[in-house]
Amino acid sequence: MNKNSAAKVSLAERFKEKLPALLVSLVVVGGVLVFIYQSSQQTGSAQVDVKVPALSAIALQGEVAFAENCAKCHGDNAGGGIGGPPLVHKIYNSGHHADGAFWLALQRGVPQHHWRFGNMPPQPQVSEDVAKAIVAYVRELQAANGIAYQPHRMN
Repeated sequence: MNKNSAAKVSLAERFKEKLPALLVSLVVVGGVLVFIYQSSQQTGSAQVDVKVPALSAIALQGEVAFAENCAKCHGDNAGGGIGGPPLVHKIYNSGHHADGAFWLALQRGVPQHHWRFGNMPPQPQVSEDVAKAIVAYVRELQAANGIAYQPHRMN
């Protein structure tokens, strides 16, 4: 065996040893690039068209309270806005977000999890009775737009 063939064997052996690490590095770099690409595609708005039904008395109160406390971020008729997601969306059906989840969100705030709007700050100015009216309003909007209870499943 001459020097060149020994160097080739040595280089091939070193490549085989490093191959798993190179593959892992490529997968990680690829994942980071996909994440960056998907993040850059976020528009900052997730608006939906909302059909507004005839509302019950409590939902009418909730409509006023929503406009005063929530619409700035969540848009008119809970259809989404620049600062918050649409609440008239299947992810907020009562099987996934029970009525109490809205109350807790108002009291405690919510860390970003379903959407990329940032954290929702607490809304301590909203009383429990006003929150119930807001929830009634959102639930009636959801029902009018085909959003019904769906059991939550962890996949």
